[in-house]
Amino acid sequence: MSNGFTLWFTGLSGAGKSTLAQAAAEELRSRGHRVEVLDGDEVRTNLSKGLGFSKEDRDTNIRRIGYVCRLLSRNGVIAISAAISPYREVRDEVRREHERFVEVFVKCPLEKLVERDVKGLYKKALAGEIAHFTGVSDPYEEPLKPEVVVESHIETVDESLGRLLARLEALGYICPNGVRR
Repeated sequence: MSNGFTLWFTGLSGAGKSTLAQAAAEELRSRGHRVEVLDGDEVRTNLSKGLGFSKEDRDTNIRRIGYVCRLLSRNGVIAISAAISPYREVRDEVRREHERFVEVFVKCPLEKLVERDVKGLYKKALAGEIAHFTGVSDPYEEPLKPEVVVESHIETVDESLGRLLARLEALGYICPNGVRR
C-alpha cells in the first residue's frame, strides 16, 4: 500500500499557489517524503505545449496534470499540482480519479492580485489586451468543499503552510513533524 496522495492547489493567477506548493514540497521532503511538483506554467511548456486557453484546452491541460498526479501518487509519491484549474467540474473529475486527494484553495481578492501583479497581466487583462484571462474575462469557479482554504492576502506563507500541514496530519496523510512511521 502506497502512502502517496495528490495535493491540488487551485486559485487565481498570482494568488500564491506556486509559492505555497514549493514551501510544502520542501517541508514534506525534509520529513522524508518523495515529492514531485507539477507547476502550471512548467506543465504548459512541457506536457501541454500547443494547447491554448479555450475551456476545452484548459480542461485537457488539467486532465493531463491529474493523470500524472494519479500515476505518481499511486506509486507512493506526494504529487503536488499548482495550476489555476478554473473549472470546478474538471477539478471534481480529477478528484474522483484519485484515491487520496487534497484540494487547497489559495484565495485572494482580485484587488490584491492587481496590486501585487509583477508581470502586469491583470492590468493588460482589465484593459482588454489579454483575452480569456481567468478571473477577469474568463470565469474562475471557486471550490465548494476544499480540504484547505488559505487566504494569501492576510496570511503569511508560514501560516498557510502550518494550517495545510495540520490538515494533512489530521487526515492521516502525514505524521506530525518528528514522528516516524
